[in-house]
Amino acid sequence: MRGFSRCRLPPNLLFTWSTTTPTSSARLRFLLETDGFDVRTFRNGPALLNTVHATGVDCFVIDYKMPEMNGVDLATRLRDRDISVPIILITGYPDANISARAAAAGIRDVLLKPHLEDSLVLRIRGAIQEGHPATACRTGQ
Repeated sequence: MRGFSRCRLPPNLLFTWSTTTPTSSARLRFLLETDGFDVRTFRNGPALLNTVHATGVDCFVIDYKMPEMNGVDLATRLRDRDISVPIILITGYPDANISARAAAAGIRDVLLKPHLEDSLVLRIRGAIQEGHPATACRTGQ
C-alpha cells in the first residue's frame, strides 16, 4: 500500500465524469481503493451535499463539470458549511481562470484529465498529510 494504511475518506471522492464513460470513474475508484483509500462516489454535487458531514472526511476529489453545479460551486458550498478539509479539482476543461477561481473557492489543487492516475494519488496523500498531519494514515511507525 506504499506507506499508507486504509485511510478513512468517506464521503469524499466525487467522480461525475461528463466527457468520459463511467468506466473512467470505476478505474479511478479501483486505483484509489487498491492504494488503500476508502472511496465513496456521488453522481452530482447536491447528492454529496445531502450526505456530507464535517467529520470523517479527509479529502474531496471533485470533477469540475458536473450536472446541476460545477466543482468550483460545490467547493464554495462546502467551505460555506465550514468544511475545511482539502479539495482537489479535476478538469478536462482548463481555461485561463480556472486556477484563480479554484483558489478563491478554497481548492488545494487542480489536476487535468485524462492522465492523472499517478498524480492524483500523490496529491491526495499530500493533501491529507498537510491538512491533517496528526491523523495522516501511515504504516511502519
